[in-house]
Amino acid sequence: MDEPRWLNETEMAAWRGFVAATNLVARRLERQLKEDAGLSHTQYEILVQLSAAPGGSLRMTDLADRLITSKSGLTYQVTQLEKSGLVARRSCPSDVRGVFAELTDQGWAALRAAAPGHVAAVREALIDVLTPAQLAALADSLGTVSDRLRAADS
Repeated sequence: MDEPRWLNETEMAAWRGFVAATNLVARRLERQLKEDAGLSHTQYEILVQLSAAPGGSLRMTDLADRLITSKSGLTYQVTQLEKSGLVARRSCPSDVRGVFAELTDQGWAALRAAAPGHVAAVREALIDVLTPAQLAALADSLGTVSDRLRAADS
């Protein structure tokens, strides 16, 4: 068996920095959304994805793909949002197995109310901490990683 390609000092620093930063940013955003809007970060992202879709509606399978989550995890979160009146589900007219998640008027209002505080928290935790050059490098680097992993999953 071949010896593993161990991480060198620079690679290890990058990996540890990535893990720590992603966990800390995620924790900060989760806390901000819970305290200010009563939403989890996943629930907020569901509302964002639906708001960006034509008619505020997406098939559940497409929504799961956009959120990079399991269908069962998405079903749970959509059920919670449905109980709160922020999302409704409806059957697909052309496919009996298909289900759409749709943003309700109350969901639109909740998203509009939550967005300013969330954007401020994103800026404070990540965007405004970096120089424009660092931000461009981060966007490029993480885009490359994301593209490669998505292609491998296809």
